[in-house]
Amino acid sequence: MLWVALAAACFNAAYASLKYPAAGLFILGYAYFLVRLTDQGSVRRAFYFGLAAGYLSFAPQLFFMWNIFGPFAVMLWFVLAFWAGLFTAVICGATKRWGRARAAWLIPIVWTGVEYFRSELYYLKFSWMNVGYALPQGGLMFGMYGAGFVVLSAASLFSMRAWIKVTLIELLGITALIGILLAMSLSFLAETKSSRHSSVSITGIQLEFPPTGILPKVLDQALAKNTNAQIFVLSEYSLKEGVPDSLKNWCREHSRYLVVGGEEVVTNDVYYNTAFVVGTNGDIVFKQAKSVPIQFFRDGLAATNQALWDSPWGKIGICICYDLSYTRVTDELIRQGAQLLIVPTMDVETWGRHQHELHSRVAPVRAAEYGVPIFRLASSGISQAVTGSGHVIAQAAMPGPGETLSAQLRLPRKGSLPVDRFLAPVCTVLTALIIGWLLVLGWKRPVK
Repeated sequence: MLWVALAAACFNAAYASLKYPAAGLFILGYAYFLVRLTDQGSVRRAFYFGLAAGYLSFAPQLFFMWNIFGPFAVMLWFVLAFWAGLFTAVICGATKRWGRARAAWLIPIVWTGVEYFRSELYYLKFSWMNVGYALPQGGLMFGMYGAGFVVLSAASLFSMRAWIKVTLIELLGITALIGILLAMSLSFLAETKSSRHSSVSITGIQLEFPPTGILPKVLDQALAKNTNAQIFVLSEYSLKEGVPDSLKNWCREHSRYLVVGGEEVVTNDVYYNTAFVVGTNGDIVFKQAKSVPIQFFRDGLAATNQALWDSPWGKIGICICYDLSYTRVTDELIRQGAQLLIVPTMDVETWGRHQHELHSRVAPVRAAEYGVPIFRLASSGISQAVTGSGHVIAQAAMPGPGETLSAQLRLPRKGSLPVDRFLAPVCTVLTALIIGWLLVLGWKRPVK
């Protein structure tokens, strides 16, 4: 039980606060102690210990779910903890079949495969509480799943030293080799992401379910304070239905663009959760529906396609709130050539500060991965303007009704996908094969 307690303590320390980014390095301890939990007398025991460590890690961080889902949140915490238990069970089973040394090489592969699947590939997918979101920003250039691969590789190496007496010199040598290979693979990304193209001035206003009638006045006030702003942004669900004439007239009168979230009604209660772009002529020049509606919420139909707004400053991708958490959504925008992401977001104030802080970890990671800036406007905070290197240059507080967020963001000529976008799916396939083979072996030759 000591490893369980230490794993959970390290995880919660890594995610405790945004004020101390260096605390994210505690995630290394979480990985190490989780790996040590795989050394059990039975696969079942390893699963239960991993499940306990996962539950004690996730439940305290996601306690805000109780305010949203009530007692049902307990089941959701167990769903997330299950994946930690699956990881420890698979590695324990591999150790018993193939020995500790061989199983140790599978640790980063299985971890990445499990993490990618639970984050991206099934109905209850949820990428928060990922290893990559905890790390300080400098480690994310090769992607959030790649960060997890490296962290678990390090945990595996140190566990190997404890298990098979690898010397410290050998351990440091292997670690240095991994670092050199990563540096070589990332050099071309650094060169791609350094080239700049144009800049745009954006202002957003934090409002939660505002009355439509006050929006022109609010925009007037924001324009008076930010006369150089070229694009204004309002949050997800700012409009109950389509864009009213009052907002179209405001854009036409002031020659400004407006990105605003609202419902595009199909029939009665059926709608698409949509971000509308109103042009300087008052017409809707672009719109994008939400790709991943929140599970168990009334959040509209899923988008049938993704496209880019070909703006005067470059190609801008728009994703809505939860979409930013999924690389399978944002990757597509980067493939199409997005140079900037604008993200209207709804984080309800009653969900609490910690929910807002956890959600605010996503945008800097995504920006650093792609090398493109992100402007994320949340209804009650924490809104952010993030550079292509992942640095937050402007931020609005939570709670902050009526607060404005302004920034001038420089667009790169293009973004690029990090190397883990190939690595993670491969690891997922390999993990499925490993699990399948262990099940076959267990059926043919049970472990004594």
